[in-house]
Amino acid sequence: MTLSGHSQTCGIVGAGPAGLMLGLLLARAGVQTTVVEKHGDFLRDFRGDTIHPSTMEAIGELGFLDEFLALPHRKAPKLHAEINGESVTIADFSRLPARCPYIAFMPQWDFLAFLARKAGELPSFQLLMGHETVGLVRRDGAVAGIEVREGGGAVRELAADLVVGADGRSSTVRRLAGLEVQDFGAAVDVLWMKLSRHPDDKAQGMSHGGPRQGIVLIDRGDYWQCGYVIRKGSYDDVRDEGLAALREKLAAIAPLPEDRFEELRDWEQVHLLSIKVDRLKQWWRPGVLCIGDAAHAMSPIGGVGVNLAIQDAIAASNILAAPLLERRMTPQHLQQVQKRREFPTKATQKLQIMMGRRRPRTANAEAESGPPAFLRAIARLPLLSRLAGRIIGMGLRPEHIES
Repeated sequence: MTLSGHSQTCGIVGAGPAGLMLGLLLARAGVQTTVVEKHGDFLRDFRGDTIHPSTMEAIGELGFLDEFLALPHRKAPKLHAEINGESVTIADFSRLPARCPYIAFMPQWDFLAFLARKAGELPSFQLLMGHETVGLVRRDGAVAGIEVREGGGAVRELAADLVVGADGRSSTVRRLAGLEVQDFGAAVDVLWMKLSRHPDDKAQGMSHGGPRQGIVLIDRGDYWQCGYVIRKGSYDDVRDEGLAALREKLAAIAPLPEDRFEELRDWEQVHLLSIKVDRLKQWWRPGVLCIGDAAHAMSPIGGVGVNLAIQDAIAASNILAAPLLERRMTPQHLQQVQKRREFPTKATQKLQIMMGRRRPRTANAEAESGPPAFLRAIARLPLLSRLAGRIIGMGLRPEHIES
């Protein structure tokens, strides 16, 4: 398909959770919407695979919940951590007043394919895979569309009343729009690996283990997804120490047999996830708006990035659907979206930064290697696990679909 002369009311860049959910909601309201995705499919590993109770609540409001839950997934009504050799509940979702009081672990490509299929049933929606956004169209001081490179290399123009950047933490849209980013830094990076899961392994949806809570295990059913936390920027040092040293460190803190880590035979099996925590000072300019990771990159703590992206999309649809449909959208409407979502974003990032802060070095090495202060507090006061479940599971300002 070519884009010459093709006009949409809303052009969304990025077919991730934020982009596809917003596309679905706007098209459902009758807004002509195109989502543009540079990749040809959704099959990229080590994406955020946690579906939170608030997201399933939104799917329930759309009437798709039973169909969604028929997809393969694993339920985690609680998240656990190992502290001093004991399992401690760090987040309890089981008491949430929600349709699904648990986190669902589902490969993100299945989640995205589901959203794309439901949106594709609507006449006002189209999804262009394998189309890369390379520029913004500007007219009269405002963004008026996007320049898209098709799979064959030709660059076409997609005119749109609104362009939404939902293209992740390395957003092309926010760069092209010249939006200023505040970087709050991050103390750690994460190495992701896959390990086989054996029938006699202990079943668990997700857990943190080790004296520094330095490892995360996510149960994928037929394999473990393993995340190992390292000091920010230290990946080259880890590689210099050698794969045998990494296997030894993993075996020392993981609740898996030591020989399981012999499966790691090549650095190609180890993937670096560079952690960012940042936020745009202003999420919009006339004709363009950023949401999700494009507006605010989150730490992996709590796995809340997808949750916030979905909530951004719902808020944006609630505020923008009618003005877009009636062709009366103004910059003030875009400002309303940021105002609505800025508090939960700032507050969540503040909590993540506090929880991820490294301890000052002391002479007491044993105390220094212990669990973070917030985990020790939850271990002492179990009621805090319910509060953590509320914040992680529902967010600080849950959104409900109005359109």
